[in-house]
Amino acid sequence: MKHALGRDIPAQLDGRILKPFTGAFATVPTGTKAARHQKTVEPGENKVLSSIEEAIEATGLADGATISFHHSFRDGDRVVNRVVDACAQMGIGDLRLFPTALFPAHAPLIEHIKSGVVTRIDGSMNGPVGAFISQGGKKLKTPAVLRSHGGRWRAVEAGDVAIDVAFVAAPQADPYGNATGIRGKTPCGPISFCAVDAMYAKKTVVVTNDLAPYPVYPFEIQQGWTDYVVVVDEIGDPESIASGTLQITRSPTRLRIARLAADAVKASGYLVDGFSFQGGAGGISLAATKFVGEEMARAGIAGSFAMGGGTSLLVDILRQGLVRTILDGQAFDTDAITSLREDKDHVIMDPGQYANYDSRGCSTYMLDAAFLGATEVDLDFNVNVNTHSDGQLLHGIGGHQDVAAGAKMTAITIPTLRGRLPVIVDRVTTVTTPGEVIDVVVTERGIAVNPKREDLKDRFQTAGLPVRRLEDIKAEADRLTQPPGKPVFGDEIIALIEWRDGTVIDTVRRVVGWE
Repeated sequence: MKHALGRDIPAQLDGRILKPFTGAFATVPTGTKAARHQKTVEPGENKVLSSIEEAIEATGLADGATISFHHSFRDGDRVVNRVVDACAQMGIGDLRLFPTALFPAHAPLIEHIKSGVVTRIDGSMNGPVGAFISQGGKKLKTPAVLRSHGGRWRAVEAGDVAIDVAFVAAPQADPYGNATGIRGKTPCGPISFCAVDAMYAKKTVVVTNDLAPYPVYPFEIQQGWTDYVVVVDEIGDPESIASGTLQITRSPTRLRIARLAADAVKASGYLVDGFSFQGGAGGISLAATKFVGEEMARAGIAGSFAMGGGTSLLVDILRQGLVRTILDGQAFDTDAITSLREDKDHVIMDPGQYANYDSRGCSTYMLDAAFLGATEVDLDFNVNVNTHSDGQLLHGIGGHQDVAAGAKMTAITIPTLRGRLPVIVDRVTTVTTPGEVIDVVVTERGIAVNPKREDLKDRFQTAGLPVRRLEDIKAEADRLTQPPGKPVFGDEIIALIEWRDGTVIDTVRRVVGWE
């Protein structure tokens, strides 16, 4: 069946009836949220166990279970591989992984997929695991499911995903199970991504390398959710949180894009007292964040809040008094982690507060402007962040959908070419975020405005900004390169891309060749 964007979506897949995307805000939730598991504890009961293996035994984890993890250590995570290795050694298989995201550090999971220890993955696969699934490695039992940060929270609360055991990497925890990510020997920033896992899982295991006296706070993971606490030597490396995509760009072309994006914000009418914004984690978005902060300082503007992914750039903006508050769901560098401990107005926010569609309020809906990246954009302003033009599944969704849906002005900041490949295409390989929630596409060759935002177009033209049709920017870029080859897709669906309300906005099919 075809959905609202004209994409073909199966009516059902592996026994699951699929709901097709009908529009960014078309779904009206009904009914009740999933029930949480009843738990109790007697006074004086000891929750502390001696090893991961003992925790696996204590939770009753068995073949076919769903186990979850957070990604706050990003490429420095050590817990996912440690737990899955232990399961393999104990003869447990057919596992479904439910991580908030996987990174290159999790490449060892490929061997567990080959052996059948891992047969299903619901979560973003950044790098080798996604490439393995795309390139014809052993197929998973069911297609992977990719969700936004808010969409994942919604899926757990709605009962779409039932977690058997949640393993929470906690830089500091107490013996009763309170845990935080901003203190301890190896702080990684907020770990509240998995708060919903800890609340709804049948069993929750906090894994820490710093067992501290009661009580540990802030209570990102609460004692009432925690069944067991395991102390290990290592849970992750904070120095590996920042990666190449989290560094401000030095490219003159990309700096021009960032400058145009900041100029667009300045001309938009939103840059006034109380202004709020979110910058993405890409190099261009980080540069745009820096430039917007400079514009705020020149104009003497005091913003209401900035949102992230915390970075040193946002911390500087807070400490200069340019915004009253940072709302932070994850730390992208060690400066942000330090600030979360030291700055009272740098506030931890969980994905439910951030962007849960099935709620009466999302912080993303309070944003004035946002800068986001893309692997592709098409002439209908649809955006792809999951696959490349070669069809490979290499990236997750993150907060892309959530932020784009909420901000008054969502700007996609992209170069027109990456290497010799065009970024603006007739039809994106995969739809991650629909064009109806994208307002502006900023490139080094000019700014394209979604036709539904004539108000922004008029403001930009009045300010003398280089406003152009997206078709014209694409045509100019196409003249500089040969027509690229295209991947040939087979019938096998390897992943579903969910919109933040749980409907399916696109599928990813296995690449079988090249034309």
